[in-house]
Amino acid sequence: MKKILLIDVDCGVDDAQAIMMAIASPSVEIVGITCCYGNSLLENTCRNVLRVLHVCDKLEIPVYPGASAPILGGPVSGAFYHGKDGLGDVPDPGAPGLDLLQKEHAVLAILRIANERPGQVSLVAIGPLTNLALAVRMDPELPKKLKSVFIMGGNTESRGNTTVCGEFNFVCDPEAAYIVLNEYTCPTYIATWEFTCSCPLTWEFYHEWVDQNTKKARFMKKISAHSLEFSQTLGRDLIGEEWRSGFVSCDSYAMAAATDENFITEVKVVGVSVELQGSLTRGMMVVDWTDKLKKANKTFVMTNCDVGKLQALMMAALK
Repeated sequence: MKKILLIDVDCGVDDAQAIMMAIASPSVEIVGITCCYGNSLLENTCRNVLRVLHVCDKLEIPVYPGASAPILGGPVSGAFYHGKDGLGDVPDPGAPGLDLLQKEHAVLAILRIANERPGQVSLVAIGPLTNLALAVRMDPELPKKLKSVFIMGGNTESRGNTTVCGEFNFVCDPEAAYIVLNEYTCPTYIATWEFTCSCPLTWEFYHEWVDQNTKKARFMKKISAHSLEFSQTLGRDLIGEEWRSGFVSCDSYAMAAATDENFITEVKVVGVSVELQGSLTRGMMVVDWTDKLKKANKTFVMTNCDVGKLQALMMAALK
């Protein structure tokens, strides 16, 4: 049976890579893509998803606009890594228009799809978790209707890529991350910032990947040029040497786990939460290594993977 995925994104460059990976997998059915602010403004992230679907000839996949700001409000600054528009600031005059978006709000779409296919849908969340938090607040029974949740976000060693101790997706909306980690009781798998950095691909692979003679590869090379420069030069002081040592497509790790059950080779089963109060630690994922929280719903925190499988999935994405 095909894996049924509903994908929630703040479509930046690595979101695009993850979406294309899912599209290319013969074992996956994508029932929808819900959009959130994050790497850029909501309008841009919606437009970016449509651009990705256009280059993959998959515009029939429904795209739903969702949350435009965190639960408690506040400015949306975006991620420097992805450029102002979220896809490397290389606009495409022939890109699809926003009129192709579904009229239904992303949160309502999540609830409807989960109700239509109870126990079948895996939710892959690779942006801020605002849509997921709003959905479970509207229907507390939602997690019981999902097969599983795969998240890219959070951290295990207090290493921050945005604040001192915070990873970008969780820092964008700490309250949403807290709600999701505490109220989603279905099997939940997390690809953290440190995990992705610990399993990089080589830069030699990256160049082989984007230099394939295909429409998808040319698109990827164009939208990735800004982030490539950022990771090798501008981002040195912001994201640390371990990131620069190899190519890390953060969101693709969560997507690989959702599409291929053999991709993850090691997990830690622990309770997790999110710090909301600390002046230096707000948005940091808290890992309850000694079970002091006594959480009934433990989370599968990824700690190792089959890098060769990731390479194969990513190569297939640009064929």
